[in-house]
Amino acid sequence: MSPKRVAALIPAYNEAEYITATVTALAALSEVNEIVVVDDASSDSTAELAAAAGARVIGLPCNSGKGAALNRGSEQIRADIVMLLDGDLGDSAGNARLLLEPVLAGRADMTVAHFPPPRIKGGFGLVKGLARKGIKFYTGLEMQSPLSGQRVMTRQVMDKMLPFASGYGVEVGLTIKAARAGFKVLEVPVPMTHAETGRDLKGFWHRGRQFCHIARVLAKAAVVK
Repeated sequence: MSPKRVAALIPAYNEAEYITATVTALAALSEVNEIVVVDDASSDSTAELAAAAGARVIGLPCNSGKGAALNRGSEQIRADIVMLLDGDLGDSAGNARLLLEPVLAGRADMTVAHFPPPRIKGGFGLVKGLARKGIKFYTGLEMQSPLSGQRVMTRQVMDKMLPFASGYGVEVGLTIKAARAGFKVLEVPVPMTHAETGRDLKGFWHRGRQFCHIARVLAKAAVVK
């Protein structure tokens, strides 16, 4: 049996600070055959740096959000296993191997990264609480990291999940759809790090948008079985 082809798909918007280290760390994984970065109309040098680091870059003409970037990138990938990763992981992206191993071994259809506790204080848990309760209500799954964007899945799972939800509801929508379809979802502790939002105006604005987008996904899940 030939080895399974693995592709990493990274939606990125203004990640010039981290994208080189992220792509370089993934390229060092022997299991990864291709790295695709979807540049969501960044105003910085994200696209150029990603390409220089060895990624295939797909550029969107205007900023369309994470879900749209993932949908566009998924059209261009031909792989047996797909890794969905954020552009701000930096060197810690190499720990994606921990997410990959259970899927390669057939122990899970989709893995979800469970990060260590945050290094700085963020919000008050409202967004994560909404996501966690919503996922449990619709699927019975108890998720420690319901908002984690670091995931590995079989191509069968990805094909069933398309199209991805728009905005910041991507992860919650993905978990609910996968569990409802009967796929095995497994959380995996990983020593990953990423850029964190604090308790400032920018952070609260970000989490407010997250809350609204997740609420919209959960409302849709009530009528879409």
